[in-house]
Amino acid sequence: MKNALVLGHTGGIGAAIFAHLQGQGVDVTGLSRTDGLDVTDPAAVDRVLGDVSGPFDLIFVAIGILAPPDGAPEKSLSAIEADAMAQVMAVNAIGPALILKHAARLLTKDARGVIGVLSARVGSIGDNGIGGWYSYRASKAALNQIVHGAAIELGRSHKQSVCVALHPGTVETPFTADYAGRHKTVPADEAAGNLIDVLADLTPEQSGGFYDYAGKEIVW
Repeated sequence: MKNALVLGHTGGIGAAIFAHLQGQGVDVTGLSRTDGLDVTDPAAVDRVLGDVSGPFDLIFVAIGILAPPDGAPEKSLSAIEADAMAQVMAVNAIGPALILKHAARLLTKDARGVIGVLSARVGSIGDNGIGGWYSYRASKAALNQIVHGAAIELGRSHKQSVCVALHPGTVETPFTADYAGRHKTVPADEAAGNLIDVLADLTPEQSGGFYDYAGKEIVW
């Protein structure tokens, strides 16, 4: 891998991915809100990514929220608020979709090119045994569908491409500090290394899948 693009490179996992790749000698470009990348604004996404030329061997999308600022994931149906749900969907599902609109141009075409999109196990419908977290779960399930569809389309033009959704585990970041509970957590740099290792081993035949930090496929 020679060059990479990390979207959301100032967040907990995004920053760790950025640093890990740099440590491997990869030429890394990072973009985030501080660079004007507001994924809730289609014009901003087009403007910022339009200034990036590529092509990149790896594009990593590390953008997401658990809930709107000053909000919290819903524990029950009665806690659902339309505006809050719309905000979560805008960032977690629509935002990455707007980014993936630029994937064909930005991803290397004549060699192996990889897109990793940060999802979460709670987006799995088949793995949902406790309910709750409606907006976050729904947004990640929608994201998984978007990634799956993008992988199919990219596979037609970029024969060696790999485009997947990834579950990093519960990572020690401000993002999860109030919600980790009894879940085992891992430092962000360890999670980043795990995800990069998984991406390195995936083949084009596995494109469109949903994988955890150990490379195990997660049920939809």
